[in-house]
Amino acid sequence: MLISLTVGKVDAGVAVLLTEDKRLIEFPSILLPPSITSGSIVDITVSRNLASEAAAQKSFQSLQSSILSTYGQQSPSPPVIRCRNATQTSIVLEWDPIDLATAEIRSLSLYRNGSKAGNIPKPKEMTSTKMSGLAVDTEYNFQLVLRTSAGVYSSDKLTVRTHKMTDLSGITVTPGMMAPPLRESLSGAIDRIGAKIAENVRIDTTHFVCMEGRGREWEKAVEMNIPVVRPEWVEGCEREGRIVGVRGYYLNADPKLRQVGQGVGLQQSPQRQQQQRRESQ
Repeated sequence: MLISLTVGKVDAGVAVLLTEDKRLIEFPSILLPPSITSGSIVDITVSRNLASEAAAQKSFQSLQSSILSTYGQQSPSPPVIRCRNATQTSIVLEWDPIDLATAEIRSLSLYRNGSKAGNIPKPKEMTSTKMSGLAVDTEYNFQLVLRTSAGVYSSDKLTVRTHKMTDLSGITVTPGMMAPPLRESLSGAIDRIGAKIAENVRIDTTHFVCMEGRGREWEKAVEMNIPVVRPEWVEGCEREGRIVGVRGYYLNADPKLRQVGQGVGLQQSPQRQQQQRRESQ
């Protein structure tokens, strides 16, 4: 389509063109012949470029398909939380590595009984945490909430109850420096009370048992604020039939601080008493 327009004014790179019915059109003067002035008549041909339009549409559709295949096929998965270990006053929680798909992480938060307990540091690396200072024989609800650029994803609620004082199954002992016979005796006592042994200090290690405060695992236990006690502490738990305080069983603690209950200790068999006397020699 051919259109004839009259140049009305050329100023600051813009030409004002007049149609036959006196309508104004602002047009870039750089696209006009350089010799035009006010009153010049220019012919402009306007046509639809179907080939370029089809190429642009094809390029746009390709881009849309690429975006869909890269970002639209998968979405982040809700966290999966579980209990790794529980004691009288602590609970160790763990979860699978978070699946972000193609999204970016905003935060990973832990909720306890419906209230936010805090954000998980380094959520792409950490897969466990320990909740301490809990009440004995009390039920708690936990939930992980993953916030990403693709939305918010919550785990199922996990209900865990802390142990009673007589439930020793949550105790996890890491043994340290001690004589082999004493180590064997310790293993037997741990097995009898239903506790567990971890050869290395872990997040669920509850006590580090040794006779000497040295070694790499001892340093790690001290760094993690894990109680470092003598083997007699395990024997005390077995004797009392319940978890006992650690104050009197630290490496340099006064044995007089150990509280020995009545009843359970008096019911020990003569063989067990003889075994204890041999171990103390």
